[in-house]
Amino acid sequence: MANRPSADDINSLLPQTQCGQCDYAGCRPYAEAIAEGRADINQCPPGGEAGIQALALLLGLEAKPLDTRHGESLPASVVIIREAECIGCTKCIQACPVDAIIGASKRMHTVLADLCTGCNLCIPPCPVDCIDIVAC
Repeated sequence: MANRPSADDINSLLPQTQCGQCDYAGCRPYAEAIAEGRADINQCPPGGEAGIQALALLLGLEAKPLDTRHGESLPASVVIIREAECIGCTKCIQACPVDAIIGASKRMHTVLADLCTGCNLCIPPCPVDCIDIVAC
């Protein structure tokens, strides 16, 4: 197909959560895999059915249901840190793919909600379980 959409075109339709649920390291690598025919259009739970529809339209493909092996589509969310319980370990900061968490070692951390994509990758490494998911 001579006019196949570019990875840039595909990436622009992805939610930019950088969550890795699609089995790629982020939205850009997933977009590249789709553009190269190495990945299917239904591997992005954060994009949900609307994302699949948009990708199908762009690529001239039939839409298909979300492949739930990659997770379920959930409502948009962000995380918050219960700051009084934070021990300042920095594990959440290291896990955040979009630098939405600020703080220093042995100091309280906080989430910049405007930057948080809701990927929830910061939750598993937290040793004191002080991170909550909240709906947008």
